[in-house]
Amino acid sequence: MRLLVLGGTKNLGRHVVEAALADGHEVTLFNRGLTNPSLFPSVRRIIGERAAPDALAGGEWDGVIDMSGFLVRDVSLSAAVLRDRCGHYTYMSSIAVYASKTDVGMTESAALLDWPAGAPEDHFTMDLYGPSKVRCESLLTATFGEGTAAVRSGFVLGPYNPDFGNWGWALAHGEPMECAARPEQPVQYIDARDLAAFLLRLTVDRASGPFNAVGPTQTLAELATTWRSVVPDPPPMDWSPAVDRFHLPHDGSNDGTFHLNTTRAQTAGLTLRPTHATATDYLTWLNAGNTPPPPPH
Repeated sequence: MRLLVLGGTKNLGRHVVEAALADGHEVTLFNRGLTNPSLFPSVRRIIGERAAPDALAGGEWDGVIDMSGFLVRDVSLSAAVLRDRCGHYTYMSSIAVYASKTDVGMTESAALLDWPAGAPEDHFTMDLYGPSKVRCESLLTATFGEGTAAVRSGFVLGPYNPDFGNWGWALAHGEPMECAARPEQPVQYIDARDLAAFLLRLTVDRASGPFNAVGPTQTLAELATTWRSVVPDPPPMDWSPAVDRFHLPHDGSNDGTFHLNTTRAQTAGLTLRPTHATATDYLTWLNAGNTPPPPPH
């Protein structure tokens, strides 16, 4: 399959490319050529900006996997160029699209955030992150119809990814594991490699619609216990650190975000490795001399 990956050299994106190459697909990367430019030397690259995607007008692909679509304007521009040049479009969205933060068991049909009146489509702020993902999903569906899928995920763990990277670093160096969120805070996460495989599968299968791609709900205390179990003498937990890396409210007003229904994704082929495997592999990656990337701002 001829695949175009928008992005593809950072965090989750590199796992997508690795999975595609391992399965024998012909991959083309479109990015600015600034992040890890020496990665995947045998893969064709098209250097360009999302804001000016005309360089894509000379190619055709069976599928597109969009890992870098944040600004509504940029996604709209690339969709216009690729409208008649790809057979399927898979978009990396977010669990931040849902209007309710408290409802338990939300499926993909739950109400989504509205677009704020007068908000700019060419400027990114964190308060527009969720609405931007909603708007991008909508415009891609309007452009490609049944030929588009949107993958909604949240915390992404594993090598090259920043989420919970401080836990892995603490375990590898015998330092306290810090978490400013409450121990009973529910959380759903996914291993980057499992998410990459799912993105690829949806594209190859030409699946349609949105998918909640997250793991089962557990508490942060339960997750921490599993992570600590992968080393023989684990350091203590610090639930009151000076730095809050999670920024989750302690009153439960965001708990519904981590109780999503994943039946549709599982039916479409989402498979998940156990928590201890993710923790073990992350430690192995760190011990090989790698450094966790900084969390996004």
